[in-house]
Amino acid sequence: MFALVDCNNFYASCERVFNPLLNNKPVVVLSNNDGCVIARSNEAKALGIPMGAAAFEYRNVFIKNNVQVYSSNYALYGDMSSRVMNLLATFTPDIEIYSIDEAFLKFDGFELFTLQTIGEEMKNQVTKGTGIPISIGFAPTKALAKVANRIAKKFPEKTNGVYIIDSEEKRVKALKWLAIEDVWGIGRKHAKRLRAININTAYQFTQLSDQWVRTKMTVVGLRLKHDLEAKPSLDLESVANKKMIATTRSFDKMLTSYDDIKERVSTFAVSCAEKMRKQNSQCSLLMVFLHTNRFRKDLPQYYKSIVVKTAYPTNSSIELVKQAKKGLEVIFKEGYHYKKAGVMVMGLTPTEAKQYTLFSKENPKHEPLMKIVDRLNQAYGNNKIKLGSQSLGRQFKMKQEKLSPRYSTNINEIIEIKV
Repeated sequence: MFALVDCNNFYASCERVFNPLLNNKPVVVLSNNDGCVIARSNEAKALGIPMGAAAFEYRNVFIKNNVQVYSSNYALYGDMSSRVMNLLATFTPDIEIYSIDEAFLKFDGFELFTLQTIGEEMKNQVTKGTGIPISIGFAPTKALAKVANRIAKKFPEKTNGVYIIDSEEKRVKALKWLAIEDVWGIGRKHAKRLRAININTAYQFTQLSDQWVRTKMTVVGLRLKHDLEAKPSLDLESVANKKMIATTRSFDKMLTSYDDIKERVSTFAVSCAEKMRKQNSQCSLLMVFLHTNRFRKDLPQYYKSIVVKTAYPTNSSIELVKQAKKGLEVIFKEGYHYKKAGVMVMGLTPTEAKQYTLFSKENPKHEPLMKIVDRLNQAYGNNKIKLGSQSLGRQFKMKQEKLSPRYSTNINEIIEIKV
C-alpha cells in the first residue's frame, strides 16, 4: 500500500505553530516581493480569496476581514518541512518527498498491521513533534493514494484525517466523486479535452480504452489510468538531479537602468551556477528573460527572452555571468520599466561526463576557484564572496514587509516567552 501525506495549509500552519493567536483566523502568505497569495488558511479560502490573487487588489478585503498577511518565510518553512519528513521516515524507509509539504510512503510487508492505526499514529507524531496538521490517504497505488488523501482532507470529521481505499467499492465510489480536473496528473488542457467528450469524473476517465488514452495523452496518461484502476504503474521515485535550474525574481521596484538589471541578472546566473555545482551538474544552454509589470496598463509592455549556447559545458559562475550579460545586452531596451528578470540553465549533464572540444578555451583555474568560493560561502554565509558584476556595495532585497521571525533556524530570532 501507498500513503500520501499532505501538510494542511502548510505555510499558514507554520506561521500558526509559533503564533497560536492566528488559530481560527484567516491567514494568507504572499509570494516573493509580497506580490501574490500563494497560501491560504481554510478561513481565508472561505472568504473567497483565490490562489494567486494579487495582494494589492485584495488589500481592502484583507483589512475588512482582519486577514493576517505574511511574507514568505522560506527558511522557516524549509526547516519545518525537514522536521515533518524526518518524522514520517521513522514509519517506513520507503519514502519519496514529493514537495515541501507532501510525501509518498510505501508500506510493503505491513499486512499484519492496521493502516488506520498507523495513519493515526503518524498524525499524532507529526502534530506532537512539529505542530503541523496533516492528512493521510492510503491506497494500492500512488494515484489512488492522492484521491484518498483528498477525501481525508475534504471530510476531516468523518475520516479523522485518515482515509483508506482498500476495496473495489471504495475505489469506484471515490473516483465517481472526484471531478476530472482534480485528478493528479491531468492538467488544464487534458481536462478541457476530456470534458468536451463528456468525461467529467475520474471514474469515467478509467472507462476509456487504453488505446484512446495512449493516443491522446501518451504513455504518461495511460500509466495514470492504470494507477486509478488499482494496477500499480507509478512507483516511488528517488531524488534525481534537476534537468533544468532557474532563478527568477520580481524586483521590489520597477527598474529602468541597464546597470541595475545587469547586477540582478549576474546574481541570478551565480545562483544557478551554485545550484548546479551542488548536484555536480553543468549546462550547455542558458536562457535570460526580462519583462515589465503586466499590472501597469498605463505603461508600455515588453517581454523578451534569449537562449545562449555556451562554448563548452560549464558550471563556472564567472563563465555563466559572462554569457548571461551577453544575452541581456541583446534583449534589453531603453524606455521600459522592468519588473522581473530571470536566468535558466538547461542541457544539464553530469560534471564527470564533460565533453571537451578540440578548440575549447575553458579556463582550468575556474573549477578550483569555484570550490574555494563555495566553501567560504558555506562557512561564512551566502554572498560573502561575490563577483565584481554583482555590485559589492549594493544589496537588492526582496520586499518582505510582513516577514515573521526565523524561529527555528536563527538563534537571534528564537521565540520569546514572557513569564
